[in-house]
Amino acid sequence: MTDSALTPGIVAGRLERENMIENFTDLHPPLDNHEALVAADRCYFCHDAPCITACPTSIDIPLFIRQIATGTPEAAARTILSQNILGGMCARVCPTETLCEEACVREAAEGAPVQIGRLQRYATDVLMARGVHPFARATPGGRRVAVVGAGPAGLACAHRLAMHGHDVTIFEARSKPGGLNEFGIAAYKSTDNFAAREVAWLLQIGGISVATGRRLGREVTLTELQQDHDAVFLGIGLGGVNALGLAGEDREGMRDAVDFIADLRQAEDLARLPVGRDVVVIGGGMTAVDAAVQAKLLGALNVTLVYRRGRDRMNASRFEQDLAASKGVRIVTNATPIAVHGNGAVREVEFEYSDDVLTATGQRFRLTADQVFKAIGQTLEGANLPALDGRKIAVTGPGRTSLPGVWAGGDCAAGGDDLTVTAVAEGRNAAEDIHATLIAEG
Repeated sequence: MTDSALTPGIVAGRLERENMIENFTDLHPPLDNHEALVAADRCYFCHDAPCITACPTSIDIPLFIRQIATGTPEAAARTILSQNILGGMCARVCPTETLCEEACVREAAEGAPVQIGRLQRYATDVLMARGVHPFARATPGGRRVAVVGAGPAGLACAHRLAMHGHDVTIFEARSKPGGLNEFGIAAYKSTDNFAAREVAWLLQIGGISVATGRRLGREVTLTELQQDHDAVFLGIGLGGVNALGLAGEDREGMRDAVDFIADLRQAEDLARLPVGRDVVVIGGGMTAVDAAVQAKLLGALNVTLVYRRGRDRMNASRFEQDLAASKGVRIVTNATPIAVHGNGAVREVEFEYSDDVLTATGQRFRLTADQVFKAIGQTLEGANLPALDGRKIAVTGPGRTSLPGVWAGGDCAAGGDDLTVTAVAEGRNAAEDIHATLIAEG
């Protein structure tokens, strides 16, 4: 039974379909040819470009922008994709304002950086629209590699391994590949089914098969994969969701934000997706912001995002915080949930103010809520995994785990910063190390 069946305040169709479609249009519309040339002309083409250092995948940003400026966007796309095979998606979802664009010399001098993200999207979109795959697969060498998880890390690893001539099978727990790009990113950041189209384009390299509905520890085990393959890469992400640990957390109307976002991303008709009148989102990361903004865009009257620390400690970037505020989301900081009230269904959430070190002040308040989204972090799931470092898989160098022949990368591996672009870099680097290891073994 759905939330809306038990909670009268959670209903579908709060807005007219036309308004809803408009709300979920592209957050950053693509540049046209003229706009791209004008934007590219602002680049200084720095010799010691700080933007390259700031990019987790080390894309040669001045080079690809110069290639756009000289009218060769396909060459620019190849420059991008040689470092980041998911450059199209990263151009849409990466927090460029705190990565390459924050490091841009124009940002330091004028407060207006070169639009690196939009230029990256322009180049990759041009190439993909022409149906071109710029890389050829090496002669197959007979080695078989299992990649677990078809998210950014797994896809990047699989593609680079296929380029080197290895046969790759991706084992994916869900019904389709893409990982968070497909299921976990706000719909207004990835429109027109782009995540699925990018995966289909990536697989044109050949040598990669995808087995969906194969969850590690259920339909397939790590031991089996080790026995049947020459190497294994784990890009399983974080499948579990942290609980609030409060009485009443199981009341109707309480949901994990990641599930709400996944439902929204897979919905064929947003007008049929139920949302509350008074929505509360608990958390301070990208998932929290994405859930809050999308609830508002679906027609929720009041949406409040509550985070236990100050704004400067939120994992969501300042841009994302400002985006939420611009859409009508109220942000309350330094407040911790202490109780969920209601009779069967949630009616209020009680919070207590605290200082920056989470010391309670004794001041409490309640927020009316018929729908509450929990976004306080995700956890690693799985048994018989390699050794852990805290709550994630311990890795050394380019993703080597405690188990010989097993690598890991992306959100499931320790040391990363939970960004799509970082996951791509880790998958790519692990693939290079796997290839070198297999070659050395003869």
